[in-house]
Amino acid sequence: MLLLHNRYRAAGGEERVVDQLEALLSERGHAVARLERHSAAAGGAAAARGLLRGGIDEDEVTETVRAHRAEIVHAHNVHPLFGWRALAAARAAGARVVLHLHNYRLVCAIGIAYCDGEPCTRCHGRDTRPGVRLRCRGSLPEAAVYAAGIARQQPRLLAHADAIVTVSNAQLAMLGRLGVELDAAGGSLGGGAVASGAGGPLGGRAAHGFVVTNAVERIAGESLAETGTYALVAGRLVQEKGFDMAVRAAAAAGIPLRIAGEGPDEQALRALAGDADVRFLGQISQQELARERRGAALLLAPSRSDDSCPMSVVEALADGLPVLGSDRGGLPELVGPGAVVPARDADAWTTALRTLWSDPALRATRGAESLARARDNHSPDVYYDRLMQVYARACR
Repeated sequence: MLLLHNRYRAAGGEERVVDQLEALLSERGHAVARLERHSAAAGGAAAARGLLRGGIDEDEVTETVRAHRAEIVHAHNVHPLFGWRALAAARAAGARVVLHLHNYRLVCAIGIAYCDGEPCTRCHGRDTRPGVRLRCRGSLPEAAVYAAGIARQQPRLLAHADAIVTVSNAQLAMLGRLGVELDAAGGSLGGGAVASGAGGPLGGRAAHGFVVTNAVERIAGESLAETGTYALVAGRLVQEKGFDMAVRAAAAAGIPLRIAGEGPDEQALRALAGDADVRFLGQISQQELARERRGAALLLAPSRSDDSCPMSVVEALADGLPVLGSDRGGLPELVGPGAVVPARDADAWTTALRTLWSDPALRATRGAESLARARDNHSPDVYYDRLMQVYARACR
């Protein structure tokens, strides 16, 4: 196996997924190599060239596939430095290619399909001009480069993948709304829908699409939510995560809240918290975050964007935390129908938070349910079995 990944400037959940995947495959006896490039180390000119050309230095991919005799190349983020040329090079060298989509970067320059406070489908299919008009990448030149690069690469990325993985059914559906055709067909794969395209956009073999939810390295033996002493949120402090809703709800309910993460919205959130019992933890290690989860009563995930399968929620379930999630993206699939709260309803968030906080027995029940969901959907064994099915289909 060869893992390809273009690391982001700010590491997040996708990096953890790639790390865990490498460890899991190695533990199960597979020979695994990894080829990474780093956006933080690339200059603006190299990034622009990679986006517009469809990747740079694809010969390195060819050489790596041959050196390791890789049968499967499992690609994660490919923008801006790998691109479709990396997938084409892998296939030309004799490997089969799995393209793992963690977000909406096939269409959206910022990957989250979110703008002006709401989910956004303005960029649709290969029409990425709205992202230029809205300057979603900040500057006009960068927005133009991303728009042109994404439009040029999208059909070639799809055409050079033997299998495509999404991380939730909601993500698969959202890609359809964004104009990426992966039609649902066939049966199911470990509880996730299977999709198969009617043919690559450039002809040739059709890529098969699968839903494989994110997993964790371990699942706790019991829930400690009954004795938790605060509510918790974790993630990048940006508008689309909706952490202002968590602050408002906790303040209104008089419940201590801890916020793990950093980002551009931190000062606004601190101002909103005022004198409420809200503690900002900053960017903490995964070990420290695990300790915070074990001391919490519940986790809030009030996302306003179509979050596909946030690792903060998957990890909370695996630690036996009850999770209240918004009705956006893949969150309803993760948390279950009894734990879904409308993203924009402040009163509903306050009520749901107060209800769980005031009833330790209910937290114990919900915590046990979280563990059961984690065992059924996010354990290493379940994840491995689903991946093997994807790899087997890619090799047909």
